[in-house]
Amino acid sequence: MNRKQIAIYLPILIAVSVIVGIVLGNSLSRIQTPALQNFSPPKVNKLSAIVDLINHAYVDSVETDELVEKTIPELLKNLDPHTAYIPARDMQEVHEEMQGNFGGIGVQFSIHNDTVQVVDVVSGGPSYKLGILPGDRIVTVNDSVIAGVDVENEDVLSILRGEKGTIVKVGIKRKGIADLILYEITRGDIPIYSIDVSYMIDETTGFVKVNRFAEKTYDEFINAISKLNKAGAEKFIVDLRGNPGGYLMAVVSMVNEFLPEGNLIVYTEGNSQPRKTYSATKSGIALDKDVIVLIDEYSASASEIFAGAIQDNDRGIVVGRRSFGKGLVQEQIPFNDGSALRLTVARYYTPSGRSIQKSYVDGNMSYYHDIIDRAEHGEFQVADSIQFADSLKYETAHGRIVYGGGGIMPDYFVPADTAGYSAYYSKITQKALVYHFAFEYTDENRDQLSGFGTANELADYLNQQDILRQFVAYANKEGVKEDAKGLATSGKIIETQVKAYIARNMIGEEGFFPIIREIDETLKEAIRLSNSKKQFSQLIAVTK
Repeated sequence: MNRKQIAIYLPILIAVSVIVGIVLGNSLSRIQTPALQNFSPPKVNKLSAIVDLINHAYVDSVETDELVEKTIPELLKNLDPHTAYIPARDMQEVHEEMQGNFGGIGVQFSIHNDTVQVVDVVSGGPSYKLGILPGDRIVTVNDSVIAGVDVENEDVLSILRGEKGTIVKVGIKRKGIADLILYEITRGDIPIYSIDVSYMIDETTGFVKVNRFAEKTYDEFINAISKLNKAGAEKFIVDLRGNPGGYLMAVVSMVNEFLPEGNLIVYTEGNSQPRKTYSATKSGIALDKDVIVLIDEYSASASEIFAGAIQDNDRGIVVGRRSFGKGLVQEQIPFNDGSALRLTVARYYTPSGRSIQKSYVDGNMSYYHDIIDRAEHGEFQVADSIQFADSLKYETAHGRIVYGGGGIMPDYFVPADTAGYSAYYSKITQKALVYHFAFEYTDENRDQLSGFGTANELADYLNQQDILRQFVAYANKEGVKEDAKGLATSGKIIETQVKAYIARNMIGEEGFFPIIREIDETLKEAIRLSNSKKQFSQLIAVTK
């Protein structure tokens, strides 16, 4: 990657790295060990003594509870990057993320020009049952105006979400109707799905996109695989790119469906924890199916367990770029005030004995900056830029060489596609213009677009609408001037993204993913391998 490409690509990379750093804290084992179950803190230690002294002898009055809340995170910074303190105020969000549901009204929204726009409505949810529609604008909530007041996403979420059974009043502006439509919505359980999409890429290849590993992920995965089996799938592409991980038992159960009984999936071990192994226990529903796993630099934790188990057992092919390198096991210990400590207690190891965890000896800042260092070093472009010491060499079940030292190195490397990046593309991305244009186009043409039920039908129609030219005019109006050179470089990416987002607005993820794959080089490589005339055993042997 040259300096010009890095300058364009780096802001996006940094933003995603920060988000991943936050989300990775949600990866944990969920199986509390006897050592922690029986643990009771000592009655007296230096820290508690200091707090007592401040309470009884300090010159001024001090809220020591608040002082402790601020001190705990600083204390934990001296351990590893994933040991974390979760304040009581954040626990509900953490539980919702991992349990797979939250209390809300069931709409997906975006904010543009200080207006909350309903992008989609959860089928069967509270808003769906009352007749709220995609394209509606939410103007008031509980008699307070939220339009035109510089409202933020977090503000809207805080007032629309709430405990199941509670009521929220919203005022809706709908195109063609002069007056506000008032709704009284009883909040319900809104699912957070782990499977973005599952569909047949061709007559024999099923595709499953997994975005997290939560309590209900395994059930969703089984339903997806079963659906694709019925559709004639002979092989699967499991996409774990950008997946930050989650519950250990969710991924163990999923890998179990691909491995023969007795095959090792993963093991954990720590200073105070003896080795614990997890092996395949039954005949899975995909034992006779070839599998390709997609990973990238943001695939972490449980994603790496999945990829490592498939790779080390020579069960399938891993395609993409080296994964994040998060292989620490956390246990969550609750406190009486509703807060919790997420403590690292062990490491994950793949079946060949590789530690997934990358080094963190240089501190948290360096740890999370590692991905940016990889980009600057050229790792996202050239596989040979990654050098492993012989001491990190391991062997798979069939004798292939793989390496430890952090993360999973794919069998087939696919460089990050930066050829289509330009200054023009960077500007429209920073303003989210593709997303906003797609919504406005969908909103203005909803009646016409509703006649198409598949991604292919929508794409065929949009191909006749000179959609890129319409977008360029929109971007110009939004302050990004037309750039012929930038369009020559990035036009294909922009046009494909616009069509994919329009399709998502109309028919969901089964509209988005089949279109966006036109510019997805990693998926295209996986499809090429899937359709190769070589046997999978030959494709795997090539990587020796």
